[in-house]
Amino acid sequence: MPPKKSISKVGTLEDALSYIHDRCTLMFGGFGGVGNPPTIINGMLEKGVKELTLIGNDAGFPTIGIGKLVSQGRAKKLIVSHIGSNPVAGQLMMEGKLEVEFSPQGTLVERIRAGGVGLGGVLTDIGIDSMVEEGKQRVIVHGEEYLLETALTADIAIVYAKTADTFGNLVYETSARNTNPLVAMAGKFTIAEVEEIVEIGELNPEMIVTPGVFVDLVIQSKGVDWKWAWE
Repeated sequence: MPPKKSISKVGTLEDALSYIHDRCTLMFGGFGGVGNPPTIINGMLEKGVKELTLIGNDAGFPTIGIGKLVSQGRAKKLIVSHIGSNPVAGQLMMEGKLEVEFSPQGTLVERIRAGGVGLGGVLTDIGIDSMVEEGKQRVIVHGEEYLLETALTADIAIVYAKTADTFGNLVYETSARNTNPLVAMAGKFTIAEVEEIVEIGELNPEMIVTPGVFVDLVIQSKGVDWKWAWE
């Protein structure tokens, strides 16, 4: 019998952008811009995508990573842990041009993880009797009160990794890993931007963090715009 043809998920930036449309919910990996996928974000700017709901750790910086989309008014809503590093986001929020849902960082990450593994939500006592509790259900377990934090998923998830094989198995580089593995699991369609693409079998299995089963498309990165900000 002839050998089975291996699956290749490698595509182009144009392929990636064909899945990203106005008014979609988009989840992104990254922490303060580090780990944001810049080639995809720049492509979204050029395409003119707008009215996005963005889910991720923060609003980045005005001219770095996801912050570019926010600063140019392409987002209608953010679900993030903070926006302090991007003053434009704060200004847009105060002017009523941007809706922001704040979630404590640990809670936000757990909500993303829950979405990725198919849970409906998580229980936490963080935020009880504070503004965080607004609109949320209290649940009593063994006599203790918790808030129900609903899971987060997205139409599209975009992540950044150091290396991928053609099936989409991902290896990350040090702190640029941050939220990317969890985000990769929580998208209905996940696109990975990577520095290097290798053939199946070339990655050390012990180094793979995100299995390719969670990744739908892999594209080559054209270079990052955030490393200098942390030097």
